[in-house]
Amino acid sequence: MPTGRSESVPPRRSGRCGKESRTGGDFLDRELPTYLDHLSVERGLSPASVAAYGRDLAAYGQWLRRQRLSSRVAREELSRYLREQRSRGISSRSAARSLSALRSFYAFAAAHLQHAEDPTAHLHSPRTGLALPKPLTEREVETLLRAPDDSSPLGVRDRAMLELLYASGLRVSEIAQLPRERVDLEERMLRVTGKGGKERLVPFGQSAARWLRRYLQTVRPGLDRRGAPALFLSVRGRAMTRQRLWQLIEGYGRGVGLRGRLTPHRLRHSFATHLLQHGADLRSLQMMLGHTDISTTQIYTLVSRAHLQTVYDRFHPRAGRSGRGKAER
Repeated sequence: MPTGRSESVPPRRSGRCGKESRTGGDFLDRELPTYLDHLSVERGLSPASVAAYGRDLAAYGQWLRRQRLSSRVAREELSRYLREQRSRGISSRSAARSLSALRSFYAFAAAHLQHAEDPTAHLHSPRTGLALPKPLTEREVETLLRAPDDSSPLGVRDRAMLELLYASGLRVSEIAQLPRERVDLEERMLRVTGKGGKERLVPFGQSAARWLRRYLQTVRPGLDRRGAPALFLSVRGRAMTRQRLWQLIEGYGRGVGLRGRLTPHRLRHSFATHLLQHGADLRSLQMMLGHTDISTTQIYTLVSRAHLQTVYDRFHPRAGRSGRGKAER
């Protein structure tokens, strides 16, 4: 039976539990709902992010229970947990996310639960490698934008949606939740609520404005039978879901024969990469994308460097390609 002792008792050298002590799994079961509420309310994380933290921590709690360990595990034991995860075949990216969830939880436990020791201290995240985006070419974007049948109302809606996605770089969840009132056609500006409830202004171009105006004047009034606030509406007059937007984008990509799978995030990558290739500065791009940390935005500079190398190799007479770059005799 549990002893009912406070978690603030001096930690034992080992995290191994005796029969009378409470397991770390019990501790997590008890405190996890409070922590997830903290993530949602205080830190403003999205429901999907909160759910991911919950899954990672629940898996950790089950492991603690199987190993009969207390919540005060040693760093070596936590390293063993991470190694066991990798041995089961999970990716280094998933392992890094799991460690991030543990770091965050133990920081919360130290601040609010009188849990003095942090076993994640000095642990290094698994190397995840650098997943470079694979943007569309500008010609592929033009092909995609012409894919919807603009002689039909839903085709006009879909063309306006694709144009706005590429023109603004919004996340699919942001465009699904974007209210009509936050679209300024005259100023060509969006007022977007992004991750963590943070608001930002995002410009869009004349082509997107033209298709949005056509959609708003000729299509949306016929779809809006419920007074829905969302910009893009389904045939039932409701806001388009993330899943439906994803399906539409992927379907149009297949329909025009684009290389690789087309996702909303790939359109976002294309938006960012093309802006940099045409001279946009990194700080402006960071603001438009809604990145909190500019290091997240800097991945696009690597893509642009790759583009510059391709251009150089193609056009410079001494780039070293076969038949070129040889000194004249």
